Amino acid sequence: MKLLNRSALSVKPTQAFVDWVNSLEPVMGDDDLTLGDVDSESTVYLIPEMDTPEALQAYVRERYLDILENELRAWEEDTRQWPESLDWALFERFLVVEHSYLALDLENDEPIEIADIDDDLLMDADED
Repeated sequence: MKLLNRSALSVKPTQAFVDWVNSLEPVMGDDDLTLGDVDSESTVYLIPEMDTPEALQAYVRERYLDILENELRAWEEDTRQWPESLDWALFERFLVVEHSYLALDLENDEPIEIADIDDDLLMDADED
């Protein structure tokens, strides 16, 4: 086990986010996505180590747009379908953020690999 020099944010969608996703392709009947359906759909973001709530709040406020855009893009690539105003209020309405002070790597044999996010690569993985 290795201690990483990072903290972590776990980001989960709220009911408002689910409602937005459902508005993208309205369906009849019981086919709407529910909050329970996406309960396990959290994204973990590694961030610099944060040792005070004030430092964490400042960092999240500085990077909220990157996180919000990434979460929206995971459900809808077409930015024309996104909410009009991507502001802090929308971030707070759409996402729940949980902070972990420590990030540990349980894998001793495999080194961590770093790769830039490639939207084309992600789209290919979705088709598999």
